[in-house]
Parts: sequence; structure tokens; C-alpha cells
Amino acid sequence: MSTKVSDHVLERLREWGVEEVFGYPGDGINGLLAAWGRAENEPRFVQSRHEEMSAFQAVGYAKFSGRLGVCAATSGPGAIHLLNGLYDAKLDHVPVLAIVGQTHRTAMGGSYQQEVDLHSLYKDVASDFVETVTVPEQLPNVLDRAIRTAYARRCPTAIIIPGDVQELDYSPPTHEFKMVPSSLDRSSWTAIPSDDSVRRAAEILNSGDKVAILVGQGAAGARAEVERIAELLGAGVAKALLGKDVLSDELPYVTGSIGLLGTRPSYELMRDCDTLLTIGSSFPYTQFMPEFGKARGVQIDIDPHMVGMRYPYEVNLVGDAKATLERLIPLIEEGRGREWYDTVCANVTRWRDVMERRAGLDADPINPEYVARALDPLLPDNAIIASDSGSTANWYARHLTMRPGMRGSLSGTLATMGCGVPYVIGAKFAHPDRPAIALVGDGAMQMNGMAELITAAKYRHQWEDPRLVVAVWNNQDLNQVTWEMRAMEGAPQFLPSQALPDVQYAAFARSLGLTGIRVEKPEDVEAGWRAALEADGPAVVEFLTDPAVPPIPPHATWEQMEATAASILKGDSDRGSVVKQGFKAKMQEFLPGREKKERSR
Repeated sequence: MSTKVSDHVLERLREWGVEEVFGYPGDGINGLLAAWGRAENEPRFVQSRHEEMSAFQAVGYAKFSGRLGVCAATSGPGAIHLLNGLYDAKLDHVPVLAIVGQTHRTAMGGSYQQEVDLHSLYKDVASDFVETVTVPEQLPNVLDRAIRTAYARRCPTAIIIPGDVQELDYSPPTHEFKMVPSSLDRSSWTAIPSDDSVRRAAEILNSGDKVAILVGQGAAGARAEVERIAELLGAGVAKALLGKDVLSDELPYVTGSIGLLGTRPSYELMRDCDTLLTIGSSFPYTQFMPEFGKARGVQIDIDPHMVGMRYPYEVNLVGDAKATLERLIPLIEEGRGREWYDTVCANVTRWRDVMERRAGLDADPINPEYVARALDPLLPDNAIIASDSGSTANWYARHLTMRPGMRGSLSGTLATMGCGVPYVIGAKFAHPDRPAIALVGDGAMQMNGMAELITAAKYRHQWEDPRLVVAVWNNQDLNQVTWEMRAMEGAPQFLPSQALPDVQYAAFARSLGLTGIRVEKPEDVEAGWRAALEADGPAVVEFLTDPAVPPIPPHATWEQMEATAASILKGDSDRGSVVKQGFKAKMQEFLPGREKKERSR
């Protein structure tokens, strides 16, 4: 039997070490599906409920493994559905390859069924590399370049294969004019900044008395080096949300997350520092960084296109975080005073106390902060945690203590809803021997999480560690947007857009043969978590939480954060009510900029 183009696609993926392809079938990739049958499902085809979920699963796989995530979809609607997940990969700098079908070449340009101009559609999301395979000899170079580019530039790439091309007999490129040969090897490489720039960076850092470090996901491979330079500089370390698992939150000088979902000590670290070192982060919110002219800055990033655009850094070191820090650390002077370091550590201790007390406040029926707080000590040391977008991201950012060995992520830049459940499914295929936990709001769960429980049920027996926990904060409200409307627009909850149907998530899980747990009272929260974490397969644990607990921003003073959330909305926790008189004035205390104005007076 001759080898078809589709057969060679799968063979080449196997040679690149690809073990899973997340996808959904359709006649635009029938040739590939037939090849999968001939290849005895190697690499394994993982069927989602929707192509967008396939892309999210590929992103989750890539985020938690460091390897290429691959997704596949049919022509037309299938290719369109992949886009949101691929944009998530693009904005969070994750290597993902999309393989999509196209109508036959004979029909192209004829307004044929499911014919979409895929080059135009994909030219932004896969701007680093998108190409159509039109003849067999073109295939190996296109596929190899797509994979190599995805790895090198940490981005999504795409190859488009018309249906009739998939069925052609494969023939490799020859040693002739206008043929492009290819190769598989992808040697590792490390970018290193110049010695002069490293010396200039050291001079700036050595001149600082109050040093702040901001780390992102680009510092993940330099944990020991980040710890060492922080100790030498007596610095506090704040973490962008994508870098939450870069350093252990048990370190006394780690101030936690930064930004609107961040912590008070991170806010004060940036507000009061005189020197800023940013490592592997493109954190976009300048207002949470030091005032311009108040702090000197140094940045380390492997991508020359991502340096120097968030803050007026004096030195931009383009290089791998680990290799660059190894050259920078010997130039850092020890022996600076401990007053700044002690202040940072004291703020961290106070923050932890405030968060514990806030989680202990009464709510109707359950405080959403307590749900996350109760999980924290129960997390396995090798847990993989994915937070969806929405108010749950606040509790993920503020209440979960990352320890060495744990992994965590979310849709950091696109901030798309609906990624939490497919992320952990992708993570389970990357690490079938580790527990995975998704933290999801009821809005995201209704959007697509419920359907992907079917995927979890389908593949549950293929994972060595059976634990996959989906925790749902059920408050019947699109809560993050509700609070944004209240705080930023001074508007009450707009029920037609914000109110959600009450869905029995635990019961739905049980209908699929999964463990389903519904928690309605605070005293049952810890037991609910334990039962889900001890289940012999995927489990949904549903918590009935109070939508009236505000995700107070880090701008709020210590006193404001310590205030009882319930007292702000006392009498207004029923889900159908409008905000009571005086609420808008009270919430002005939590708006950005108020404290700055108070300090300037």
C-alpha cells in the first residue's frame, strides 16, 4: 500500500515526539482520520466536544508540559472554532500547532460548501507561520517549520491541508531546483546578553536600597537563580499571574500576585521601591508598577520584541533568564541593610493574616474566599491547578499557596472564559500521574465546562492518577463583571446580563458516572474538598457561594481590606436585589487612585 500525504503527516508528528493531538472530526480531515486508523491511533487522537476545547486542551498540554501542543480540525467551521484557543496560545506565548483541513483544490474559489479563506482567517493568530500544503513534496518542510517556529517563538502556528491533498501518494522533495528539503533536528539554544549590558545592569541593581523583583512565566526555569539574586539584593518578589508557580509562596519575601487581582504587599512593593528588576514577564498594567522616574529599572527577557515597553528600563537584557542571572549574580554586592527586606516580609505576614480573616467572614451561604482558603492546605505537593477567568481568579491569585513542585496557570493575557476544564484535561494527558484541579465559576462552567466533563469521563481510565477535580463556585451571577460594573460604572447589577440559571453541576457529573458533590454550608466545605480529592476518578465539587463578597483590589488600604465584606452589602445579598442606597459611595473607597490622592495631600 502506498503512503499517503496524511500518513506522512502522522509519521512526521511521531518523529517530532508528538504523543497526542486534540481534535474533532469532520470531512475536511477525513484523509487524516483514515490515516489515524491505519496508524493505530498514534499519535493518540483526543476527541473533545468542540474544536475550541481542542485548542484549549492543546494550550493546557503545552503550558504544563513545556512540549508542543497540537490540535486538529476540519475545514470551515472547525477551523473557525479553533481560533479562541489559538489566540490564548498567542497572547500567553505557548507553542501550539493547528492542523486544519480545507476544501479540495478543484473547488477552491468556487464558493463551495465550508470554503473559508483560511489564510486570511489565520494570518493574525498564526502570524509567525501559516502555510497551505498544495503538493506532497511541500509537506515535510512546511510541517517541520511550523513545529520549529512554534517552539522557537513560543507561539501558535498553522498548516492547512486541502482534502484532496491528504489523499495523494506521498513523495519527498527531490534534489532539484525549487525543491525545499527539510530536517527534524531542533537543537537547544540559549540567548545570552553582552558582558557590557550585564555590568550596567549590575551597577543599577547595586545602587538600589529598596529593590523589587517582578517575575513572570519566563523565569520558570530559573527558580534557584531568582531566589539567590533576591536574597543578595534583599528584595521582595512579586509575581505576574502567569508566573504564580515560578517561586514558592512560602518564601517570606514573596509578596504574591500583582495587578488588579494581586495582593496589597505587591502593590506596596512597587509603590515604595527605588529599583525594579523584571524577569521573564510582559505584565501589561503600568499603573501597578513604580511611578515613572521614581525607580530605576532592569529587564530580562528572552524575546527582544517584548523588552522595554512596559516601563522605562535603563537596561534591557535580552537572554534566557537562567543563563543571564548566572552571569549577573556574581556582580551583585552583598551587605545592604535589612530595613527594606524586613518591611516587605512584615507586609507579607500581615497580608496572610488579613486573607485568613477575610476568608473567615460570614456570608450567605458560603464565603467564596473560604472555599479557596480551605483547599490550600489540602493541595497535593504535585498538584496542577488551572483557574478559569472570572472572580475565581481572584481567589486563586490570593489564597492558594504555591509550593515547590506545584504548577498553576490561567488565561493570563486573553483572559478568556471557559479555559479551566479543558486546561486540566490537557494537563492530565501531559502528566497522567499527577492530580489536576480546575477552579471554575458557574458562568464558565455553563459556557463549556459541562460539555468537557463528558471528555473527562471518556478518557478517565487512561490516566494513572485518577484525580481530576473540577470545583464550581455556584453563585448564579457573572460575578467579576457585576463587580466591575459596580466599582467602575457605579451601576447596580444588571440582571438581564448577569443573572445565571441555577444548574445542578454535581448532579450532572453523577449522570456521567463521575463523582458529584454539592456543598451548601460552610461547615461542609473542607469535607467536600477532601471527598473530591480522594475520589477514584474525575469529580465535580459544587459550592453555593455568596455573590456579595467583593474582590477588593490591592489599592484598598489595610483597614479597608480588613473590613467585613458583609457589612458593605448587609441586607443586599439576595440575588435578585439592586444595590442598596449608599452602596456606590461606599465602593468609591475601593477604586484605583484614591490612596494615591490621599498620599499627595
